[in-house]
Amino acid sequence: MSLGNHLFQARKKTGFSQELVAGKLGVSRQTISKWETDETLPDIYQSKKLASLYQISLDELVSFDLEKHQIETAIQNSDEKKEEKINWTQAWGKKYPILVRYQKEVDISKYAKEIRKLLNELQKQYHYSELDAMLVLKDILYHEWKDNKHRF
Repeated sequence: MSLGNHLFQARKKTGFSQELVAGKLGVSRQTISKWETDETLPDIYQSKKLASLYQISLDELVSFDLEKHQIETAIQNSDEKKEEKINWTQAWGKKYPILVRYQKEVDISKYAKEIRKLLNELQKQYHYSELDAMLVLKDILYHEWKDNKHRF
C-alpha cells in the first residue's frame, strides 16, 4: 500500500470527507486529493495534524508496506555486482540485531559443517549448482520455521 492509499484508508475509517479534512487543516480539498493519490506529500506538521484528526499515532499514519510489485521490481533490478556491494548481515542486522551478535556467541564452524554436508548432498543428488543448493536449503529452512513457529 502506498502512503497516499494509507492516508485515504485512514480518512475513510473516520468517515470524513476530503472537504472536512481540508477545512480542519486549512488546506484545499485538492491538496488532500493530491496527498491521497501520491502526487504530493504532506509535510511533517500537516502529518501530525492528520494523525491527530484520524486518532492514530504519527507512526501508524505514515507506516505502510511496499506493494508486492515494488518488491518484485527491486528483486528483478538486482544483479551480482550490486549485491556484492551490500553487506546483508549488517543491513538485516539493523532490524534483527541477533544477526550481528550471534557471531560472537555461536560455534559457527559446527553449524557450517552440517550445512556444508546438506549443500553437498543437494548438489550431488539433484545436480544443483552451489548457489541453487544454497537457495533451496535456505527456502526449506524458512518454510520449516514458518510452518512450525506456532509450536515454539
